[in-house]
Amino acid sequence: MTASSLPVRVVGRLLDLAFPAACAGCRAEGAVLCAVCLPALYARQGAPPGVPLGLPSAVPLPLLQLEWCAPYAGVVRSALHALKYAGERRVAVPLGTAMAARWAECGAGGELLVPVPIHAERRRRRGYDQAVLLAEAAAASLRLPTVVALARARQTRPQFELGRERRAENVADAFRVQDAARAVVVGRWIVLVDDVATTGATLVACAQALLAAGASGVSACAVAREA
Repeated sequence: MTASSLPVRVVGRLLDLAFPAACAGCRAEGAVLCAVCLPALYARQGAPPGVPLGLPSAVPLPLLQLEWCAPYAGVVRSALHALKYAGERRVAVPLGTAMAARWAECGAGGELLVPVPIHAERRRRRGYDQAVLLAEAAAASLRLPTVVALARARQTRPQFELGRERRAENVADAFRVQDAARAVVVGRWIVLVDDVATTGATLVACAQALLAAGASGVSACAVAREA
């Protein structure tokens, strides 16, 4: 069997073993985030829950709560780019662990983690869904179950390509609860997991789909928030 005939995930794991990690922040060899860069993920640790002054207010309805670990800049931005665009899946572990620490500190509740999904075609090209990896890492620390309950009902443009005023329109009705997960979400307080939150339009669209399927409430936690 040739490498080209192996599943993408298997090839990725073999490459992980063959090549040492390099820090996503400073490129030093040895860890996906070195001891100098790792603290950037905990920039908001110790901060009170809620939205600091200077950011767009408030948690977009129908979300009950929106939390994040750090601003979308510097080391955090580099780490997320490594995860999403450079195939560095290993960085999902420290990112997800930081999310779990922030949620454990200030999350008001939640009993089930649900990742915000990328489109199936994008997942096929990438070989994984970064939000699933983040949710799995966070779930391990929080000791909560995680379920891939949502799917993209249609392809959408990447949100970063659009202005704030068009983002809600872009993701309206773009998500559905998968049939196999409907019984799981009914009556549950769900915490959505995503990489970056900006306006919250994607999280709102996901929350609406989950609530329509019978979830009792939906909160959200992201690695970073972009001002």
